[in-house]
Amino acid sequence: MRKLGTVDLEVLNLAIEKNGTFNENNLENSELKRFGVGKILDTLASLKDRKMISLNSDGSFSITDLAREILWSNNVPTWAKILRLLQIKSSTIVQIVDILRISEDKLVEDLEKLRKNQFVLMSPQRIEDKLVKVYEILPEGVDKIDRTEIDGFDNINFDKSKPVREILSLVNEIVKEIHDSQIDQSKKDSISEKLSKLKDRLEI
Repeated sequence: MRKLGTVDLEVLNLAIEKNGTFNENNLENSELKRFGVGKILDTLASLKDRKMISLNSDGSFSITDLAREILWSNNVPTWAKILRLLQIKSSTIVQIVDILRISEDKLVEDLEKLRKNQFVLMSPQRIEDKLVKVYEILPEGVDKIDRTEIDGFDNINFDKSKPVREILSLVNEIVKEIHDSQIDQSKKDSISEKLSKLKDRLEI
């Protein structure tokens, strides 16, 4: 994926909001004006050099297919879009919905999957006197999304999170030791049943 900065993201998101094309007036009436003219011009030039936007004859700009492929393409699964976005900036669920334009129900499902696999971290933060959930990408998530550049999305499988894998391995070792032990068979069955319930509770 072409790396984007936070200002790059805001410009491209503005383009998406304006159906793919934006002009100087759109920039002036957006939150981007807080960065100042110099920063905006530098960002536009950088995005154009990286073929993320193209300059039209009337002076407006259009987002390119290359840029759309990062966060707004149907070819990219939702979980990957989330990780790509969080690589750029930590975000609340509202911000993720706003930028990716995906239903909150779908995002929550994928965010929970990413959280359980320890690819993202959710932490409550106080913003404007409100307690909100903020998601940030973890090193494992960075590694995961970076690997898609080589392996593609279809070849990336979600593994059990590391702690769960470790617990599963430990439970299996205990089961084996019980099986090999000399204790009464009924006792073996009782312990095995309890371990089985433990695995079920862990959703293994």
